[in-house]
Amino acid sequence: MALFRIDRQSSLPADEVWRRLTAWERHADVVPLTRVTVRTPPPSGEGTVFVARTGIGPVGFDDVMEVVTWRPAAGGGGLCRLEKRGQFVTGWAEIEVSPGATGSGSGSGSGSTVAWREDLRVRWLPRVFDRVLLAAARWMFGRAVDGLLSSPPPRPYA
Repeated sequence: MALFRIDRQSSLPADEVWRRLTAWERHADVVPLTRVTVRTPPPSGEGTVFVARTGIGPVGFDDVMEVVTWRPAAGGGGLCRLEKRGQFVTGWAEIEVSPGATGSGSGSGSGSTVAWREDLRVRWLPRVFDRVLLAAARWMFGRAVDGLLSSPPPRPYA
């Protein structure tokens, strides 16, 4: 089990940070060896199901996720909770976006903060590997958040 939290500040407004972090297909652009398929029609909301397939060729695993909480950051803070429902990867993730980054030192600004919380479980992985899983997950998801925040914005749905 890997229970962790990643915090980031961004100069982007909360609604733009929300849009970047919840454009599920774009996660494949920042997570190596991963392809993301959204199984439900857009836009995202409660009930959205998507699969992150990680692997090389036929060797890999599916991380099946369902959005169970969806409160977009429209003019304020937002919260999304995902339940991981795969046969190999289970647990949950929460993405919380709040307005007002503190990077300017004044405490007020047009930026935002991100809190990514996750409880990642890998079935059949002995507990002796929990520390390795935690370190790898914290590194990988930290890079993913950084990549999504720094990449060009996603196109709006047609």
